[in-house]
Amino acid sequence: QAQLVESGGGLVQAGGSLRLSCAASGSIFSINDMGWYRQAPGKQRELVAHITSDGNTNYADSVKGRFTISRDNAKNTVYLQMNSLKPEDTAVYYCNAGVIIRGTLRYLEAWGQGTLVTVSS
Repeated sequence: QAQLVESGGGLVQAGGSLRLSCAASGSIFSINDMGWYRQAPGKQRELVAHITSDGNTNYADSVKGRFTISRDNAKNTVYLQMNSLKPEDTAVYYCNAGVIIRGTLRYLEAWGQGTLVTVSS
């Protein structure tokens, strides 16, 4: 199987920056798309940013120009650089990846446990 472990969340003042990381481990043959989602209190989980295996990206309108998603395929890791943070960015951020399992070549959609980002005004 595969596991995703996020890190880098925390408390930051409005206008500040944070960098989230998500490392995949386990019986991984390859990883297709990767992405970051977030869920604020009382709201549905929403897509923040998405990156394909060859580096094509797309972003939610609310974070365009402020957030940057990237990945290191050699390390099976995806990053989210968040700049000019706003209080409305406060949420639990989840990593997501489409993993091909080594041996069986079965597709698995994996999720991380979430990391809390709190932006104070």
